[in-house]
Amino acid sequence: MKQTRRSVLRSIGAGTAVAVGCVGAASAAPPRDGETIADIASNDDRFTILVEALGEAGLVATLDGNRQLTVFAPTNTAFENLLRVLGISKDELLERDDLAEILTYHVAPGRRDAESVTTSDQVPTLNGAKIDVDGTVLNSGQATIVDTNIEASNGYIHAINGDNVDGTGVLLP
Repeated sequence: MKQTRRSVLRSIGAGTAVAVGCVGAASAAPPRDGETIADIASNDDRFTILVEALGEAGLVATLDGNRQLTVFAPTNTAFENLLRVLGISKDELLERDDLAEILTYHVAPGRRDAESVTTSDQVPTLNGAKIDVDGTVLNSGQATIVDTNIEASNGYIHAINGDNVDGTGVLLP
């Protein structure tokens, strides 16, 4: 029988809890059921370039775990705008040394719904920098949030694009 990574982790977690007599079980969060951020992005045609970039940067596992995250996910249109502005191909983008830094700039720790994001002045990111927020406009026009509260078992996705702003729709640190 082929076991998925998630089922193996569940059985290890359950066995560990039994072995230690459930000590600390109340403070340990169980694995969440349902599709993760990585699963949802992989199944959404708007994010194919993002998913490919996450794979190249080795970040799929980051968005596939139990850690609660919020992703400001550039659409394919946003990436195409960025490629046009930079004058590079998709392959050149995927080969950039700073690809992981750019992508982690799109991920915030914690589960932040649209109301939490749009009422904030800044949102911290996994790469240590902050995204400036003015309603649905990010970083003074680099991107705008175009679809909110795409819920995953481990957080939220908010789709971003460059429509209606001066930027490409991809946030650059």
